[in-house]
Order: sequence, then structure tokens, then C-alpha cells
Amino acid sequence: MRVLFTANPGTGHWQPLVPFAEALHGAGHEVAFAATPATGAAITALGFRCFQAGADEPAEERQAARERMAALGTQGPVWVMPNLFAGTWAAGRLPDLITVCSEWRPALVVREDVEFAGCVAAEHLGLPHAAVQVTAWRPRVGPLVVDPLNRLRAGVGLPPDPDLAMLFRYLLIAPGPPGYRDAAAPLPPTARAVRHVAFDRSGDESLPAWIDALPDRPVVYATMGTAFNRIPGILEAILAGLREEPITLILTTGRDRDPAAFGPQPAHVHIERYVPQSLLFPRCDLVVTHGGSGTVMAALGHGLPMVIVPVSADQPDNAHRCEQLGVARAIAPDNRTPEAIRDAVRAVLGDPSFRRNAERLKEEIARLPGPEMVVGWLERLAMDKRPFAAAPETTAP
Repeated sequence: MRVLFTANPGTGHWQPLVPFAEALHGAGHEVAFAATPATGAAITALGFRCFQAGADEPAEERQAARERMAALGTQGPVWVMPNLFAGTWAAGRLPDLITVCSEWRPALVVREDVEFAGCVAAEHLGLPHAAVQVTAWRPRVGPLVVDPLNRLRAGVGLPPDPDLAMLFRYLLIAPGPPGYRDAAAPLPPTARAVRHVAFDRSGDESLPAWIDALPDRPVVYATMGTAFNRIPGILEAILAGLREEPITLILTTGRDRDPAAFGPQPAHVHIERYVPQSLLFPRCDLVVTHGGSGTVMAALGHGLPMVIVPVSADQPDNAHRCEQLGVARAIAPDNRTPEAIRDAVRAVLGDPSFRRNAERLKEEIARLPGPEMVVGWLERLAMDKRPFAAAPETTAP
């Protein structure tokens, strides 16, 4: 069986697909990705075949888009979803994806949930398709993409889809525990919950040598991810707020920022470009994060409470849900001060209920099926070409 994976640029979009691709490969299936050249180079380095689909944006344009999203805050998706994800990015990839599918002839297409060209190409060619949820579940986003997706459909001879039935028509693979879901926004009936498996080691990355000599004090890890790590002032506020606290602070800047630019730090503050969270989280007591879905699920998978400093995209949604569940404190966009961050860290470290609530979700995550179960689902989908029936266990209680 051949399976084609499609994703938007950015590690937060394509890396969550890797565990499923690896499971399929391990089961003897042929796997390939379709992505822009820069993303494709990273995927190819992992040993996967990757077809080109679309073109890379200049770095300046991508950074300008991130800054615009940051400025819009919670309204960022109102601009980015119709104009980029379902707009120019999807339109730029669609012709290439149709060509790839026509020539390579996969049995099905698997996309991340905000990569829209993959499902349009699949429907055009009569292929079943599945989605992997890599962002927070946000039903309000749907109306934003109806018009641009219908334009894409019309361009390949498909009828309008005003109810967006196409998006999750066959199968939605939803990494994360049902207890994290909001009952007011249930997943579609084709959803299946799976255990979140982080993929964050694309090479020989390991823990820094100093990690084994840490003193006996709480370990706080801080990150703003890979897309919003250059938003001015946030990492600086985290450092200013926490460098004098009786903790070990580990802050990662992202591969495109120089730790030396933050100046000298006291001995209990460690600044690195990148440390794999899968290796670091077992050593941590608390995570300070932007609230990206991958980091949130990885933290909960280790039973770690959080302080969330959301910027845009789905981060405010994750921050709100984590506060509802008692696993995090959130910092409002107009309150990203060193004092607010310090107070939130003190509050979470000082209240054991945050850790207990996170541990409960960790236990729920551990009981979920892993990527090997998804292999069977995809085999069934390729064979039957029918939507998965409703599964009540995938909705929030």
C-alpha cells in the first residue's frame, strides 16, 4: 500500500505526521511526503521520499506573516486561515499534488488538519483521505475557509461543499486524551483518539552534558516554539522574571536565535538553541510555553503543569482549555511582564493540584492506542474506501 502524507511548512505541521509514517513503513507499506523544497529537504534527511508540492516563501515573508499574526493575537486565524492555509498556500500546492497522486498512485492521502490541498486533490482523483489533528480543535475556523476551499474545488471540477464535509469525510486521527476535549465543541463522528507521540529528534540531538549535574531544585523549561520564538520581548521577559528564582531555568531560543545574544546568565540559567523535549521533559517540573499543540500535548504526556504565554494561532485556545482543566496558568497578551510570568510560575509550582490534574491526563494518554493502531485504520480505509463510523469514546465526557 502506498500512502502520501501532505503538510504545510513548519516543524509543528509535518513532524506530528512522522510517527504514523514510521509505523506504516515498519508494517511494510510504501510511504512518501509531499511538501515545499525546504521542508522536503528535512523530511528526506529522515530517509523518506518527498515530492515537491508548492514553493517556499522567502524567509522575510514568513516572518512578516508571523508578526502580523502576533499583532492580531486571537484574531490571527481570521486572516491566516482563508488567506494563507486555505488560500495561497493551498492553491500553490494543489497542481503539484494532483500530478504526484496521478503519477505515484497512492492508495490514500494523509494530511495534517490545516493542509487543505491534499484533500481537494484526493477528492478530485477519487482517493480516500485522512487528517491528523495537529492544531487545537476550533469549529469557528470552518466558516473562514468555506469560500477559498470552494474556489479550489471549483478549479478542479468539484461541486461546492458549504458544510465542509470534505475535511474529515473519512477519518480524523486525533492525538490527545478525550478528557482534554471541550464537550461544547465535539469532534466529528469520524474521529479516533490516539496517544500523542512526539517526534523531536531529527538527528543525533541529545541532552546537554550539564543536565546530570543539576542541583536539587525545581526545573523549569521555557520555549516559544519555532514559529513565534522571534516575537520581541517574550523570551526576554521570561528570563527577567525567572533568573532570580530558586529554580533551574532551561530556556531554548530556537535554531535561528543565538543564545549568546541574551548575555551572561547566572549558573542556574541555561540557554540553548534546541533540546529535544522527549529527553528533557522527564527532568522537568514545569513548562513555560507559547501553547502550541505539540508542546502542550508533550507536556501533558509527561504529567507536567504549564504557564502558557499565547501569541496567536491555536495557542489562546490551548491556554484557555488548559486553564479550564487546572493544568496551567495563562498570561494575557497585554500582561507579558517579568512580574506576571514570575507570579504565575510561583503559583503553579506552589499548588500541587496543577501537577495532579496534569498527571490524570498523562494516565489517560497512556491508555490510548499508538501509531501502530493507526496502521490498521489506514489499511481498512484504503480497502473499504468508506468513512469511519462514529466512535463515542473520541468525544469529551
